[in-house]
Formats: sequence, structure tokens, C-alpha cells
Amino acid sequence: MALHLAPGTAWADTLARAVAAAPEAFDRTTDGHVTLRNLAEGEWRSIGTPSAVRTPVDNTVLARLSRVDAGTARSAVAAAATAHRAWAATPLAERKSRVAAALDELTAHRDTLALLLVWEIGKPWRLACADVDRALDGVRWYLDQIDRQLAARDPLPGPVSNIASWNYPMSVLVHAELVQLLAGNAVIAKTPSQGGAACLTLAHAVMHRAGLPATLLSGGGEELSEVLVRASEIGAVAFVGGRSNGGKVAAALLDTDKRHMIEQEGLNAWGIWNFSRWDTLAAHLRKGFEYGKQRCTAYPRFVVQRELVDAFLDVYLPVIRSVRFGHPLAVDPTWRAGDPLPELDFGPLISAAKADELHRKVDEAVRAGAIPIHRGRLDRGTFLPGQDTSAYVAPAALLAPPGRSRLMHSEPFGPVDTIVVVDTEQELLAQMNASNGALVASLACDDEEEAAKLAVDLQAFKVGINKPRSRGDREEPFGGRGASWKGAFVGGDLLVRAVTVGEAGERLYGNFPDHTSYPTT
Repeated sequence: MALHLAPGTAWADTLARAVAAAPEAFDRTTDGHVTLRNLAEGEWRSIGTPSAVRTPVDNTVLARLSRVDAGTARSAVAAAATAHRAWAATPLAERKSRVAAALDELTAHRDTLALLLVWEIGKPWRLACADVDRALDGVRWYLDQIDRQLAARDPLPGPVSNIASWNYPMSVLVHAELVQLLAGNAVIAKTPSQGGAACLTLAHAVMHRAGLPATLLSGGGEELSEVLVRASEIGAVAFVGGRSNGGKVAAALLDTDKRHMIEQEGLNAWGIWNFSRWDTLAAHLRKGFEYGKQRCTAYPRFVVQRELVDAFLDVYLPVIRSVRFGHPLAVDPTWRAGDPLPELDFGPLISAAKADELHRKVDEAVRAGAIPIHRGRLDRGTFLPGQDTSAYVAPAALLAPPGRSRLMHSEPFGPVDTIVVVDTEQELLAQMNASNGALVASLACDDEEEAAKLAVDLQAFKVGINKPRSRGDREEPFGGRGASWKGAFVGGDLLVRAVTVGEAGERLYGNFPDHTSYPTT
């Protein structure tokens, strides 16, 4: 039976709900196009050069994004610094009241925010809802803890500049901003270039209505980075993204003493050593394909003891063959209003260009000697008739990628796994540490004492024993080892410490040029 778009979920309907909720944040032209405004100098402004925003779901144009230039960004930063001074002097009780009011309204718009994410970045409905819910639930935890967390601490000298990737607009970016605001800082956010702009526009409209000093700017990273990173008014820089751009941000901060939190990618690995509990591993493998592994804590590398390769593949191959992907809103003719939306593991990658790049990496690795033990086909996905599928990639797995392959040393950020076979513990550790630092790692090992000994030498911030690790919520800290992180760690109390000032000479947990200090994880 031919699939069709679930009634009531079309982009036009979704955008209309967002515009109705926050008309001040959108421009509608006479030709019917909608342009997202920038939130700068305390108001929504029609500034910048409009450019089309396409969805990876089917490559259609969603809206237009107004990209500002460096001069406009400088004015916005100066205004944010003025707002920061007033906000820092606002009593904590008032700050809590305004953040709580924003949370209540965001909760009222939860489904609209989630559906915007489905269209803008291709998340299946369940995962889009989880992104919104994690943001709201996480900030509520901070509301309960913030009095304790701010004891003997003061806001930073200037606003926090947030430059985040597109994959978690709510649970990473908006969550961090609301906590930074609770701590007494004004916030500035750059809209990710590749997705999430409409969702963030609606979220920031709610924040602005609640009287929170937030700035939201859209523009090119190359043009705005100098302002949003190096401007003297900025009190801290929070960056989430890849190593290339993260390295540029870190380099721009070298001659400053500006507070920074720079989360960069790493090749997170799962080691299989002296292991036999395969039934427990299968569920973890399936969950690992959520959102097409487009997240910083995905596990795209499996390092397997040679004697266990056959048993591992017996479990792994049925999982990868059963992964569900396709258009997040495509339903069959029997679907009725109120029925659940499709339960998919992932939709598209963030763009057709990213999908093409990943295809090239896989082909490059195979030509160099990798063994393709599974290469899925797009016709196994669920799509609308005639739909553009240029941003979709079927799951794939490569055995023994060669050392010169790009997939050997960096994460694919897509549904492609690499499997490396080892014979000794030393080889296991070397292959799991292939990217010079990671955010998470895991070991599947029957003897947990043996696994704990191996974990000591893994270059990952968090190591799971017979379970995966993630960014975490509420009180759980988060950071990275080696090249995967620079600056202060975040999560739980550490996030508040990272965006506040304590006693003189305080040494924060994090990776700094003059010291590295890790909390218990």
C-alpha cells in the first residue's frame, strides 16, 4: 500500500502553529514565504540576508533564514552585555520565576517544538519528543538545585556565547541557555547553519516573553565566529561540534583568558573481550542506531576479540538488518488521527551533502581493503511515492577498515559501523583509543573486575561496563578526554560552575592548557 503523509503533520500546518504561537518572531511576505527574524538588542528584528532553508526529509524549502553580518552581530553582543549587567544584579528568586514561566510555556508548545524538529533535522517523532522533554525536565532539576549550586558564586563578567551543532537544539542548546540564565548570565546563541532554526526561534520567543535576556542570531560561522568568540564583552564561549571547527574556536581563544567549554567529536568505541552474554548486548546494539548515530555519544566502532567475532556477528547482523529508517511522517492508508506516528530508528542525515560524503567514505574504505559485511538498501526504507531521498543512508558495516581510511580514525556521524579484530589486550586498547580521546566508551566483558582494569587505560571521559554511556542528565557530569574536549566540563553542578565565578584561584574540572582535572564519572 502506498504511504502518505500523516494528516495534520504537513510542514505548512506545523509552521502555521509556530507562527500563531509567536507571530513576533516571523515575517510572512506577500508571496507566502515565511522568514525567521533575529532576536537582537532586546527585540525581534527583520535584519540580515534571507536564504532558503531546506529539510533533509524530502529536500523541500521550509522557510527563509535571515543571515546577519559581523557588524550586526557586534551591535547585538554589545546590547547583550548591557542586558547581562542588569540580569546579573537580578535576585535569584526573580530569575527562577522567569525561567519557570518560560518552562511552563515551552511545555504548552511541546508537540509543536517536536514536530518542527522532525521536519528541520529529520528526527523520528519519538526522538524529537525526547529532545524537547530532556531539555524541559533537565532545567526543572536545576530550578530545584540552583540555590545550593550558586552558594558563594557569582555570574560571569559577560554573557555566554553558545555555538552548537544542529543535532540536539533543545536538550543541548536551549537546556544550556536556560541554566546559564538561572546562574545570572545573559545568553547569546547562534542558530546552527544546518537545521533547527524554526524550533529555536519559537523557543527563544517564549524565553523573550518571559523576560529572559536572550539573543538569537543566524549567520555564517566564518563571519560571525570572530565576534561571537573573541568579542571583549563575551564572558564565556560554549561550543558543540566537530574537531575542525572546535579547533578553530580553541585557537581563537588562545591569547585570551575567556572561560570556554568546547565539546568536540571523538570515535567512541565498544570493546568486546572475554564476553558471552550476547542476549544483553543485542538490545544495546539496536538502541545504538537511534537517530542514525548522528550524536556525539554514538558508538560507531566495535573492537572485537578474534575468538568472539563469529558470536558477535551472530548477534550484530540480525540487528543491523532489522533497523527501521525512512520518512518520519509516512504512514499507510489505515492510519487514523490519534494513532502513533512511525516508530523508526532514524530518518535522513542532516543533508544530501552529508549523505554523499558518507557514501564516499564507505566506498573509499572498501576500495582500500575494508570488508563490507552489510550494506543496506534504500528500498528497504519507508518513503512517500516519488519522494526525494538524497539525504538518506541505509545502515552499513565494514570489517577491518584500513589504517589510511578516514573511517578508521574519525566518527562517521551516520549509520555506518566499523569492526576491528584484535588478539591482545594491548591491541584492544590501542584500537579503542584510535581517535586520541573520546567522550564515551564501553567494554563488554563477563568479568567486571577485568573490565575495570582495562577501562583505566581508555581515553574516554565515561566508560560503561556491559552498558553504553551517554551525555547524561541532571546531576551527571559530562566532558571528554584528549582532543575530544577543551575547557571546563559541564553537566550537573559542573555546568553551573562553568558559567559562574567562585573563590579566587579556583580550579575547575576540565582540560586546560595548564592543568587537567577529572571528576568521578
